[in-house]
Amino acid sequence: MLQMRYLTYLDALARERHFARAANVCHVTQPTLSAGIKQLEDTFGVLIVERGQSYQQLTAEGEQVLAWARRMLADYDSLVQSLHDSRTQLEGQLRLGVIPTALPIVRCLSTQFVEHYPHASLSIQSCTSDAIQQGIDDFGFDAGITYLDNEPLNRVRRYPLYRERYFLVGPPAVKLTHTDSIDWQAAASYRLCLLTQDMQNRRILDARFDEVGVKPAHRMETDSLTTLLSHVRYGGWYSILPGASLSLLTGGSPLSIVPLPTLITDPLIGLIASARDPLPPVTHALFSLAGERDWQQEIEPPTLTT
Repeated sequence: MLQMRYLTYLDALARERHFARAANVCHVTQPTLSAGIKQLEDTFGVLIVERGQSYQQLTAEGEQVLAWARRMLADYDSLVQSLHDSRTQLEGQLRLGVIPTALPIVRCLSTQFVEHYPHASLSIQSCTSDAIQQGIDDFGFDAGITYLDNEPLNRVRRYPLYRERYFLVGPPAVKLTHTDSIDWQAAASYRLCLLTQDMQNRRILDARFDEVGVKPAHRMETDSLTTLLSHVRYGGWYSILPGASLSLLTGGSPLSIVPLPTLITDPLIGLIASARDPLPPVTHALFSLAGERDWQQEIEPPTLTT
């Protein structure tokens, strides 16, 4: 007989790509997990997992079963939440993927969520926009906060939050030549520490520089916003940051911050979730709360210091 826990075993195995780790995630022994996978193979009459001395990969048929299993698990969780919420308060875990440059602002939404729904929990993971799309597709995330209009998004519903505005940020006690604003050509001349090119933020900045025909003088890149800010504050580097990230610059000596030109093409940041209906109750609740704030006002930077 097909049991939901066997689908959970398969989902965990596909994510972990290792039998022992998948068993640990599912809080079962490895023989129990292997027996569950074997039961799925017997039920469908196909080989789902290619095995050697260890996990190798899913078969083509296994990938089909996995996609179906993830839909089933998502629908099951949504149904359980709906049935429970009709009798009591909202429960369950909301899994949220967030691009790094939006992490400083997500606290406004996450705090509001747990205050409104004290019996629900929230898991926030920092990842690239591509990973958020993948997480929505394979039901690893219930929702994401990412760019809405710069690179294609597929099979998602969207809720716009704010447009990203950019600033040149320099080390403390440095008087920038441009005090009121700075153009992209001039910003390219500074010694820049930027995010890595797998980040959509970096690809957006590169496109801005390409539009004005210059190459930035960056000599360092990182996939960590914390590392980037550390180099600016303590290492004498400069960077270009969105307004939402400036809230992380409080404390210590004031940094030099100068706005870059605002364009009508400045990227739009927003919430996404699967386009499938109905939305799980926890995801629907998050979208409802998002409509209660002026997000553009939330990301207005602190008083600029030069």
